[in-house]
Amino acid sequence: MEVNTIIIGAGPIGLTCGIEAVKRNISYLIIEKGCIVNSVFNYPVNMTFFSTSDRLEIGGVPFVSHGDKPTRREALEYYRRVVDAWKLKINTYEKVFSIEKKENQFIINTSKSIYKSENVIISTGFFDYPNLLYVPGEDLPKVFHYFKEAHPYAYKKVAVIGAGNSAVDVALETYRRGAEVTMIIREDKLKDSVKYWVKPDIENRIKEGSIKAFFNSTVEEIKEEEIIINSPEGTKSVPNDFVFAMTGYHPDYDFLSKAGIRFTSDENKVPIFNPDTFETNVERLFLAGVVCGGMETNKWFIENSRDHAEKIFNYITSKKS
Repeated sequence: MEVNTIIIGAGPIGLTCGIEAVKRNISYLIIEKGCIVNSVFNYPVNMTFFSTSDRLEIGGVPFVSHGDKPTRREALEYYRRVVDAWKLKINTYEKVFSIEKKENQFIINTSKSIYKSENVIISTGFFDYPNLLYVPGEDLPKVFHYFKEAHPYAYKKVAVIGAGNSAVDVALETYRRGAEVTMIIREDKLKDSVKYWVKPDIENRIKEGSIKAFFNSTVEEIKEEEIIINSPEGTKSVPNDFVFAMTGYHPDYDFLSKAGIRFTSDENKVPIFNPDTFETNVERLFLAGVVCGGMETNKWFIENSRDHAEKIFNYITSKKS
């Protein structure tokens, strides 16, 4: 199959890219390894977005939620409506293995087919690749880097590693289901980015001792029935049933590198691209959405990257004419 543009990733920004292609009558196909808005689907069941619904809107389709801030369930319903409204062409449950450029054409190999295109847009996000702790015991079945819901951990001893929104949400939800919660935080405080309506709650729970918190601390080892922590007071052993390492995520650097994309040499490892066109160092290979931030995963969100698609297709259209 041959189209003008292949879009890899059917998240909100990948969908926005598809909408721009429709608007401009450019042949395209969106390829997604999971379901539509796969990252949103994998958010915690009871998650509420930080943004208001209007900031999550794409393609001119109104997003009306019951509260000020939409829920995961409302977002899933909304993005399905967007797909229906624009009749977007999406192949779900098809994984892209490689992108190879031959002369003026890309060859895209997937788990189901081989495609050819003049342009490729990578909008894959980062949620599938957690930042690992690299400590003994991290591969035990009781260790998770993702959280769906709290019920299975009721009345158990739960350790939560991290200081951001994900860690705070896990700590509060499991605590409210009767878990004995311990937080291990590398910094001396919770992150400033913690949702303002949640921060007083977690701070009060820590202050009263309902949730135990070790600040300026790291995990040395995870064992079957305990975790070993390095804290300012020395090494401590904490009885434990489950561990949630909410330590953030990163893009699929191996996939991006094999496509020929280069990165900055600093710790943020940001992909090289033109901020006006989002074209990478590989001609006609573009990035869109949160993948543009590299390790700076708090830089791009749905609400501030919705214009990536328009800039990309302005460039594609100018080259096409």
